[in-house]
Amino acid sequence: MSNLIAIAYPDVQTAEQVRTTLGDLQTEKVIELEDMVVVTRDDKGKVKLHQAISPGSAGAAGGAVWGGLIGLIFLAPLLGMAVGALSGGLAGKATDVGVDDKFMKELGANLEGGNAALIVLVRRSTPDKVIPRISQYGGHIIQSSLSNEREDELRGALGDQVTA
Repeated sequence: MSNLIAIAYPDVQTAEQVRTTLGDLQTEKVIELEDMVVVTRDDKGKVKLHQAISPGSAGAAGGAVWGGLIGLIFLAPLLGMAVGALSGGLAGKATDVGVDDKFMKELGANLEGGNAALIVLVRRSTPDKVIPRISQYGGHIIQSSLSNEREDELRGALGDQVTA
């Protein structure tokens, strides 16, 4: 079972630094993430999702490769690549994996202007190795599916106020 954790930061740069740190930890196999998105709200109230991987772009790239290979069989590789990229891109855009975009935008609407939040869907982690690496950035937990005890531990490590 995966855990959802959303942490608010005072600015986009801090949220991006934490995202980079979590990416490094994923490379080190210390954490396994299903989704990781930075949500920002500008001073005018506009909420924007900054996803690490665009499903449409990934689908288009995969579709172009498969379309090109199939196109070679029928002696029309360029046409196959074009059709494959188009269909892969459309399929990628239609497929929404991870945290629901509507939910993330609703969380982002509650941020103050200029702030950002990092929303992660954690499949597996080693908290005693992850928490020390991200605690230096601080943050405020705004949403979590963790148990009360685990959430309080994370709040304490981030310097966030622990709930009673």
